[in-house]
Amino acid sequence: MTNERQFFIDHLGQTNPFPFLIEVDRAEGAYIYDKNGKPYLDMIAGVAVNNIGHRHPKVLAALTAQLQKHLHVMVYGEFIQDAQQALVRELLSVLPATLDGVYVVNSGTEAIEAALKLAKRVTGRTELIAFKGSYHGSTHGAMSVSANEIKKIAFRPLLPDVRFLSHNEIAELAQITARTAGVIIETVQGDAGVRRPSAAFLQALRARCTEVGALLILDEIQCGMGRTGSMFAFEQFGVIPDILTLGKALGGGMPIGTLVAPQKYLNQFTHAPMLGHITTFGGHPMVCAAAAATIEVLRTEINWVQLEERAAAFAAQISAHPAVREHRRVGAMFAFDLASAAEVDKVVNYCLEQGLITFWFLSHPHSFRLSPPLNLEQKDWDFASQVIISALERL
Repeated sequence: MTNERQFFIDHLGQTNPFPFLIEVDRAEGAYIYDKNGKPYLDMIAGVAVNNIGHRHPKVLAALTAQLQKHLHVMVYGEFIQDAQQALVRELLSVLPATLDGVYVVNSGTEAIEAALKLAKRVTGRTELIAFKGSYHGSTHGAMSVSANEIKKIAFRPLLPDVRFLSHNEIAELAQITARTAGVIIETVQGDAGVRRPSAAFLQALRARCTEVGALLILDEIQCGMGRTGSMFAFEQFGVIPDILTLGKALGGGMPIGTLVAPQKYLNQFTHAPMLGHITTFGGHPMVCAAAAATIEVLRTEINWVQLEERAAAFAAQISAHPAVREHRRVGAMFAFDLASAAEVDKVVNYCLEQGLITFWFLSHPHSFRLSPPLNLEQKDWDFASQVIISALERL
């Protein structure tokens, strides 16, 4: 083991006993390079973060320009900063007109925390409803509305007054009542193994929330920003949320989260009490500059038709192998089911040896996941397919 790997294990907080331990030297486009110059095709994109690849030229240009102006100048919400204004204008240009307020925070999980608070503040109610299979983050509030009990039990007690309904079951929506503050759902479930609800279910959920006065929170931290083949996943279902959370890919490689809602709702954070949600580094000018550039790239450079064609052809090649029990895909969001977690480990580790980064799901251990850059070239799709099929042949 190298000195750097040993130092990493000895002194940096760890998330699991089996990290990849790639010693990163640089990243460019769809590739990460280690200290020995070995390239790795990043078919995970930092777990749905680098949707436009690593170090996109327009993101780098935006960061360089902002670096010459200023870094942090004040806690969020006090000063008018060009980078924040530009980001919000870009977001509003692609959002429905009713979602006219944007609160920029540091991460997806902070956006979830703020969304839960906002639902309670606007409605004056306390009950929160989420769905089985959900994952919304690992802070206390976000974990409270996430479903995996194995990940939660060591940290209880969590938020009270949270209930879980079955995903994609219209009959259970009757349990949303006039005491429900908010209903939170991933538009497409990620950690559950890429689970897309029916349009009928999401439309019924939207109607039920409207009927009883509960706020519908759509979590698109993972499935937003082009990941499902459209700028926002909810565009594919004919619904508009009351609150939208974004993160991950929005920053173009920089850390960000956003709480999007009608401005009349966000204004309720300003009084009774004042400072209802505050953040020191939320809306950091460097991050906002990168995010504005990222939206511009997604708007102008991604060929959505081509992406769908390439992703569909790729999924067909992989799923045709007899070792794949089932597969699910929405846009460039993939899950491939194998017979066991042990088989998944073999595939992921073999791919890593061959210079291809794939990954696991937290809560769906017998599937491996892929979330490649949306601007992946055909030769890279082909290379990924060859390596994965070779891995499957070795099971």
